[in-house]
Amino acid sequence: MDYIVRVPTPADVLAGLIEDEPSRPALTFYDDEPGATQGERIEISRKVLGTWVAKAANALQEGFDCEPGTLVRLDIPAPHWRMAYWAFAVWSVGSTVTVDSSEGADVLVTTDPAHPDAADADEVVAVSLPALSRSFEGALRTGVMDEAREISSFADTFLPWAAPEPTDTALVVSGERTSYADIVDWARERAGVSSSRVLVTEQDPATFLQALLGCLAAHGSVVMVRGAEVGLDDARMRSEGVEARFS
Repeated sequence: MDYIVRVPTPADVLAGLIEDEPSRPALTFYDDEPGATQGERIEISRKVLGTWVAKAANALQEGFDCEPGTLVRLDIPAPHWRMAYWAFAVWSVGSTVTVDSSEGADVLVTTDPAHPDAADADEVVAVSLPALSRSFEGALRTGVMDEAREISSFADTFLPWAAPEPTDTALVVSGERTSYADIVDWARERAGVSSSRVLVTEQDPATFLQALLGCLAAHGSVVMVRGAEVGLDDARMRSEGVEARFS
């Protein structure tokens, strides 16, 4: 008898983390970027990350009919905790993540909904970066979803309407497609880390997603710093117990 071995997806990675140790930190975020959010420190447990992912996934599925084959562009600064949960939300509905402006997205999740690219997307989600935002700061055209205002109305648990096939595209960057069958191994191979607290300062969105997924797939915990190059000798990293750096 032939047995079919199911390839783990990013959603499986997150589910495994929550089942294993839900209270353990999944993401810790420091914002050193000059501006309104400078100085923020956000720590998110595996369970809380799962809640954010579920709410965003429900928004994509119920609000925009996202499913396998839907192309969702993430236009969010990296590294950032909001980029993290939106990526896992897209993968949870079985859709395709892109970070390329050249790709014609069905849904655009962006911090800049006034950008000309937003006019080309069928649907737009406006993302506010500050942790305590309750609404997007600035005018939004009709039909744009204000994540800060609306995300809380979606359920804390998620059940996909359809599962992606292994050959479906999980990520497309510069025309290069990575399937659901390969996405976790692709991330693990580049991340190259064992279970630990891992420092990530990567600003390239695609590479950041690779670091994020690879570290979590290794049952690690990601410490992100945005807006500054810091090393393992940084006092904050020592206090966080960071053991390795993604490079």
